[in-house]
Amino acid sequence: MNASDPKADLHFYLQSARDALLWKLEGLSEYDVRRPLTPTGTNLLGMVKHAAGVELGYLGDTFGRPSGEPLPWLEDGAEANADMWATADESREYVVELYHRAWAHADATIDALALDTIGKVPWWPRKNEVTLHHAVVRVIADTHRHAGHADILRELMDGAVGMSKSNRGMASGDPAWWENHRSRLERAAEEADRRERESR
Repeated sequence: MNASDPKADLHFYLQSARDALLWKLEGLSEYDVRRPLTPTGTNLLGMVKHAAGVELGYLGDTFGRPSGEPLPWLEDGAEANADMWATADESREYVVELYHRAWAHADATIDALALDTIGKVPWWPRKNEVTLHHAVVRVIADTHRHAGHADILRELMDGAVGMSKSNRGMASGDPAWWENHRSRLERAAEEADRRERESR
């Protein structure tokens, strides 16, 4: 077994999350990439906008490497949750290109600094020192979390699931098979609920 390269490992999982998140926008209308699909307004393009800000913050500003990108939705006095949705004036192309520029800036930070480099998270009021390793892991976790959210939202829209077109990561089955599978799960849930109520 070859020795692993920690930076390469971290970058692989970071990039896989980035790619999965962006793939969820493919083939959708302007409405569908923006429309809120949960009571708290979770939407696909907003998660990409949020992810761009996360990378520029944790893997830029935290290590004294500001990108120079204007992010008015993160400034003092900005509307709450403004980083989680795109206005009609913020085009899909703008948000996606911002995310690509955030990748490049974050990757440059990872390449330039040792993993034990200490940075300071500007928006943490106390105990704000972190290593680059910690910051990268945090960004990976956040991006994969939102890629998972995006996977569920996209499945609810048109049934598209998985990490990419070529990696669904799901059992093979036609729509009838999946409907039978879902019905079986529903029956199991109902039976478990019935037993729990009867045991009271």
